[in-house]
Amino acid sequence: MNKQLIVISAVNINTGGTLEILNNCLEYLSTQVDHLRVIAIVHDKKLALYEGIEYIEIPWAKKTWMHRLWCEHITLKKLSKRLSSIDLWLSLHDTTPNVVANKRAVYCHNPFPFYKGSIRDLCLNYKIFFFAWLSKNFIYRPNIKKNDFVVVQTQWFKDAFEKLFGLSSERIIVFPPMMPIRNDKIRPANNSRTTTFFYPAAPNVHKNFELLCQASKLLEEQIGKGRFQTILTLKGDENRYAKYLYSRWGEVSSISFAGYQNQTQMRELYDKADALVFPSKVETWGLPITEFGRYGRPILLADLPYAHETAGGLLQTAYFSPHDANELANLMKKVIEEAYGSFMPTPITNPTPPIANTWDQLFNQLLQC
Repeated sequence: MNKQLIVISAVNINTGGTLEILNNCLEYLSTQVDHLRVIAIVHDKKLALYEGIEYIEIPWAKKTWMHRLWCEHITLKKLSKRLSSIDLWLSLHDTTPNVVANKRAVYCHNPFPFYKGSIRDLCLNYKIFFFAWLSKNFIYRPNIKKNDFVVVQTQWFKDAFEKLFGLSSERIIVFPPMMPIRNDKIRPANNSRTTTFFYPAAPNVHKNFELLCQASKLLEEQIGKGRFQTILTLKGDENRYAKYLYSRWGEVSSISFAGYQNQTQMRELYDKADALVFPSKVETWGLPITEFGRYGRPILLADLPYAHETAGGLLQTAYFSPHDANELANLMKKVIEEAYGSFMPTPITNPTPPIANTWDQLFNQLLQC
């Protein structure tokens, strides 16, 4: 029996959520090798090694963006011609490679083309603005209309792609993240007199830490010290942005610069927190919102499309402008006072078809398109 040939390209993936996506994808495909031939193109196969998967390693592709683009548009095209008769080529990291295949698809999860930063953001990290411009014009735009399907995680991302790139809705599959079910015991909320707010994020300018720092300082000035604690997962020396935050708000007694937290420490802080605050200016999917939502405690969110969609179905949510520290401080004060009248359920967003909820459903749609 001739097996269908699927090529998964992921030469730029090595950490974080994208690596988890690669592992989940190849783990599923490794169970289908009785009727599929699967080739994974990566820079290091040890990052996602599964039985039955063939690997092609291209370690030099990650050296620079020029190496990456050369690989995507020149090297992979030659490789696709050499392999021949490829039934499906799926790129897992935003770029649509210039390849020859019967069917082509790209998984897009980089939200930076839709990032609207400030002059201060530019001064603190000019690279993020360059990356936003690069993402829109050199990662996403080239060849994107040559795909049979584009795969995204959320409806808001689908709507944004339709508008920005002129893609038809029928060609964009919404494939929401699959969250693992955890059975660890949830401890009751903190009953001490000190209310704990938690914001887990890396020290990147789009995460909008300064808004939460401003709000915490305002709130401390209003109600005094010792009434609440705001825990941030940065130390204050990681990069220019982190140093700026610490220099401005490091002396605020209600703010704790806790530094990086591993998974065990994260669970402990989720258990401890009375409320999650998530002021990020742009995300594809706000993972901490989902992780903390299972606790049933208040969540304060930036009033942006990604937050509404991620928080769909949660019962105690309140939204604030990502530019208004006073509004956030007022919501934090309500949590401290247990005045939850402003906290309401967030409606669930129902994506427009096509939709896939599992890797099996996704590949069935991609192969039958």
